[in-house]
Amino acid sequence: MINASILERRFPGRRAQLKRDILLQALQCFNAHGVEATTIDMIRAQCDTSVGAIYHHFRNKDGLVAALFFAALEDQQQLMQNYLEQASDLREGIAALVYSYVDWVVAQPDWARFQYQAHSSMSKGPHGEELVRRNSERGSQVAQWLAEREQSTQLQDWPVELRASLIIGQSENYCRSWLSGRVSTPPTAYRDILAEAAWRSVSN
Repeated sequence: MINASILERRFPGRRAQLKRDILLQALQCFNAHGVEATTIDMIRAQCDTSVGAIYHHFRNKDGLVAALFFAALEDQQQLMQNYLEQASDLREGIAALVYSYVDWVVAQPDWARFQYQAHSSMSKGPHGEELVRRNSERGSQVAQWLAEREQSTQLQDWPVELRASLIIGQSENYCRSWLSGRVSTPPTAYRDILAEAAWRSVSN
């Protein structure tokens, strides 16, 4: 069953109940049929509301996808911030980035599946610039945290824009395999190994 708490945090209150219901059913449709194949009418049938109500809240399918994607992104970022706040040095910070990523995927598998499949349409769609801006802000936040604790001898002198891929890339690859059923062991079982691999990827 899909965890609705992300929507409750992003769209709180009784007045947002219909919006949350529409988004929850949309998420189920997108995961069951794919973002491209899902239609507004399919979502309307699932949540037993009118097409007009969906357009009123989200304008179109791109608006639905964006609302879900950004809700998931914000939830993921909040967990990352919480983990980073508990890290005291650079190595613990690298581990915190990995831990927060794999822990979120395992806790929110339906949201993670949606994020992976919707990323391309988000990047190419009308909300692509907003996605770039949000990712840039998150990257800047992480870069600042690392810079405040970094010693010149601790990290490889490689381009900064490569760090996210080097730190999270291996975890993302395994998480995708787990979500697709290609592997059965959850990523959290390997979080320490993945964190160590991330550290070795960027440290001297």
